[in-house]
Amino acid sequence: MKALILSGGKGTRLRPLTYTGAKQLVPVANKPILWYGIESIVAAGITDIGIIISPETGEEIEYQTGKGEQFGAKITYIVQDHPLGLAHAVKVAQPFLGDSPFIMYLGDNLIQDSLNSFLDEFKSKQLDSLILLRSVPNPTAFGVAKVDEKGRVLKLVEKPKVPPSNLALVGVYFFSPTIHKAIASIQPSARGELEITDAIQELINTQNNVEALQLQGWWLDTGKKDDLLEANRIILDNKFEIIIEAEVDDKSQISGRVHIDKGSKIINSTIRGPVIIGQNCHIENCFVGPYTSIGDNSTLIDADIEHSVILEGAKILEIHQRIVDSLIGRRAKLEMAPQRPKALRFMVGDDSHIELV
Repeated sequence: MKALILSGGKGTRLRPLTYTGAKQLVPVANKPILWYGIESIVAAGITDIGIIISPETGEEIEYQTGKGEQFGAKITYIVQDHPLGLAHAVKVAQPFLGDSPFIMYLGDNLIQDSLNSFLDEFKSKQLDSLILLRSVPNPTAFGVAKVDEKGRVLKLVEKPKVPPSNLALVGVYFFSPTIHKAIASIQPSARGELEITDAIQELINTQNNVEALQLQGWWLDTGKKDDLLEANRIILDNKFEIIIEAEVDDKSQISGRVHIDKGSKIINSTIRGPVIIGQNCHIENCFVGPYTSIGDNSTLIDADIEHSVILEGAKILEIHQRIVDSLIGRRAKLEMAPQRPKALRFMVGDDSHIELV
């Protein structure tokens, strides 16, 4: 059994962060989103993993993730020159996959459920495909499945105007090698991509055994800022214990589940968990409230912040209003102007979003 993780794409919904980095490396609770998927796959006993990368961000993903030793896996990187669809990614990866069954996992997804029970179901029934589903309030935004009472998949539709159900494909699929023949039989969609939903529909049309199971826990697509903040909140609520390895002075107060890494200094500040603070951070005269993640080498002075994700090397200096619901990029700097201007002045890049409250 092998695994294929898709980590290409342009990350347009997280711009401007993803102009300078891969969306799958944006951290949730100070760990790249991609790594959660790798860990989940390895926990299910699958250690031979291929990662689809793009020419634009592949080098960064390979540099940060490595060859797999830290996960107990062997990682092979596979370049998809152009984002021509999920089924196209499988086609590009066919030399790596060979005749092995495999799990395909979208690298910007987070799911709570263990993969083990789904893998056991796939193997025990000798299925050609097992797809994972989750009920959603807005099925028109997803690939949607129509399933009978026995769990057999009858029909798949990509982002339908009139959905046949509210069951969305969550981006985790199990396939036998028969999927390669199905992909070879389909044509690009109207948007010019080889759709994995079309390939699975081809399996159904040719009487192959395709079933579905529903997730019981949460599922998060981290492609947008608010989704990423929600993922950060849930992971902080569920995934770590109290660890304080920092230098904390007598004037500071730390309460709740707080994780602070080595080399950081907490001076005259209140940290109220759940919070995670990386290595070599300087936090002084601050309130850091619940559901905040602060990346390595960040500096916060005279700032109040909560329910936010601060990436590595950011600086927040003397901001005299509370910062909430925010995503601050690597090495970004926020500070008050030395004199309050009579007007607001901006230089704003493409796809940025600024809220003045």
